[in-house]
Amino acid sequence: VRSRHLENPVVCKRPDLLSRASRWFQENFPGDVLYAVKANPSDWVIDGLYAAGTDFYEVASLSEIELIAKRLPQARMAYLHPVKSRLSVRKAYFDYGVRIFAIDCEAELAKILEETGNARDLTLMVRLAVSSEHALFSLAGKFGIAADAAPQLIKLARAHARELGVSFHIGSQCMEPVAYSGAMQAASRLIAAAGVTVDIVDVGGGFPCIYPGMTPPPMQDFVDAIEAAFEPMLVHDNARLWCEPGRALVAEAESVVARIDLRKDNTLYINEGSYGALFDAVHASWRFPIRALRQNPADLTGLDEFSLFGPTCDSIDAMPGPYALPADIAEGDYVEIGMLGAYGTSLATGFNGFGQYDYVTVEDKPCASMFDTSTSAPAASGAFIDEEFAR
Repeated sequence: VRSRHLENPVVCKRPDLLSRASRWFQENFPGDVLYAVKANPSDWVIDGLYAAGTDFYEVASLSEIELIAKRLPQARMAYLHPVKSRLSVRKAYFDYGVRIFAIDCEAELAKILEETGNARDLTLMVRLAVSSEHALFSLAGKFGIAADAAPQLIKLARAHARELGVSFHIGSQCMEPVAYSGAMQAASRLIAAAGVTVDIVDVGGGFPCIYPGMTPPPMQDFVDAIEAAFEPMLVHDNARLWCEPGRALVAEAESVVARIDLRKDNTLYINEGSYGALFDAVHASWRFPIRALRQNPADLTGLDEFSLFGPTCDSIDAMPGPYALPADIAEGDYVEIGMLGAYGTSLATGFNGFGQYDYVTVEDKPCASMFDTSTSAPAASGAFIDEEFAR
C-alpha cells in the first residue's frame, strides 16, 4: 500500500472487539466492573464501553472526571487515585457528584473530609500494598498502606464512611491468577485485624492480554480464582466485589498503521515511536505483533528481522525488536502494529511536533484474543484496510 500518502500514523478502531470485551466482563465477573479510564480515554472507547454495558468508571484525575461527566452524565465514577489535589477532591464531590474516594494514609483521609465538609455519604476505599511478583509491570512501592499500619486506617475510615471498601493492585499484565487470591487472603487478614465490617472488595486491574511471548492463562481462570477467594473473606454478608480492568477491555480494540520513511540495512525508520503509541515497546521492551500491509498476501514471503526507530530526534526512540517483516520492505511501505488499544495513544506526546493521528474503523479480527480463541490467528495482510484507506 504505497499509492496514498498518509502523513500521520493511522489508528484502526475495532468497535466490535471493544463491545465483546465489555460484554465478557459484564457476563462473567461476579461483581461490578469499573473501566480504568487511563488505559484509553478516547471518546469512541468511553462511548463504546458504555453502549456495551460498562457504566462504572475508575477515574484518576479531575480531567478524567470532567471527561466522563461531559460524555456520560449518567455514569458512575470512583476517584481511586490514592493521592489527590484538594481542588480535585472538592470539585469531584460538589460539582460532579463523586462519592467514592481512595485513601492509603490518614493524611489523605483528613484531606477528603476537610474538602467535602465532613460529608457523611462517602464510600472510602483503603488501598492496600500487595506484591506485584506475578505481573510484568510492578505497581508496588508508590501506593498502598503497609500491612502493619493497614488495620488502624481501615478502622479509622470505617468511622467516617457510609460504605467502606478495601482495594489493591497486583500490577499490570498479571500472568498468574494466584496473584489475586493471594492478595485477597492478605486483605482478609487485615480486615479481621481491624475488627470492622467491610462493604466492598476491589481487586483492581491487572487482567492480562496476549502479546508475543506472553500467553497468560484463560481469562476465566482469573475470574474463577477471584470468586473462590472472595467466598471465605471476612467481610459483610452482602459485601460487593469490584474490579478495574483497563488493558483487558481495550488492548485488542486498536492497532496503529505506520509508514516507513527510510530503510538503513535492517533498521527501519517509521513515523510512530516511543513518544507515541509505542511507549511500552521501548520502555518495557515489549515486541508488539507487527505485519506488513500489502494488498497481495503472496508478497509476504521471505521474512527478515528488523529493528525500528521512531520519528523524533531522540536516540531513545528505538525499538530493537527483532520484528519479522518481508525482506524487501522499503520506504513508502506501511506496517500495522497490533494490540495497542491500552496505553498506546493515551501515552502519546507532542514531542518534536509528532503525536497526531488519523482514525479509521475496521472490522477484522485481532492479532490474538483473550475472549474468543477462534480469533487468535492474525488476519490476512492488508485485510483490515477499509476502502477509503486502500485507495
